[in-house]
Amino acid sequence: MKRILEIACFNLESAILAQEAGADRIELCENYLAGGTTPSLFLIEEARKKIKIPLHVIIRPRAGNFVYNENEFDEMKKSILFCKQHRVDAVVFGVLTPEGKINKKDCEELIKLARPMSVTFHRAIDVCENMEAEIECLIELKTDRILSSGRQQNAAEGAVYLKHLNQKFGNRIVIMPGGGIRSAYLKELIMASECMEFHSAAITDDTELVDKAEINHLVKIIQST
Repeated sequence: MKRILEIACFNLESAILAQEAGADRIELCENYLAGGTTPSLFLIEEARKKIKIPLHVIIRPRAGNFVYNENEFDEMKKSILFCKQHRVDAVVFGVLTPEGKINKKDCEELIKLARPMSVTFHRAIDVCENMEAEIECLIELKTDRILSSGRQQNAAEGAVYLKHLNQKFGNRIVIMPGGGIRSAYLKELIMASECMEFHSAAITDDTELVDKAEINHLVKIIQST
């Protein structure tokens, strides 16, 4: 089974650079400092024209928590439909209740709306009080993958817990480490977590532009480990 490198890209130039550098797929976002929000419709359209590898789009109407009001939820649905109409491969979202649980009703509606696109539940999972119970809920909803830092600031610190999650749930849902992943410790993270998909922004300065050389390093490690 092939390991996958997903690069989070916050502009079209980054997406093109990531594709050229050998990334397996793109997660398209905007607003790096906010942790990623839904990209503009124009950016989605342009990325779909120029990106030939799988394109995943984050559906997050604003920064902050993951509890959304009716207007924000409607905005998420419209964004998902737009992605489906423009042949995006997958969408990435997370909706919680005020109590810090998966909002099962809303997530189920969004997942059904998204199909046949793939669905990733993002790092909102890391703030859930009972994370493993909520993963069971996501499996029940037929979510395809979960992006997680293992409840830590970054995936390197969460590697042991990510291994536990992968061993417990990996045959039913993809556990994808993400959060501060860089080439300096990717090999150790692969070995420690035993996961098969990895998520990195590959930004090494104070801009929102990926570092193509860093992606080259990440690709080499993914392919050789």
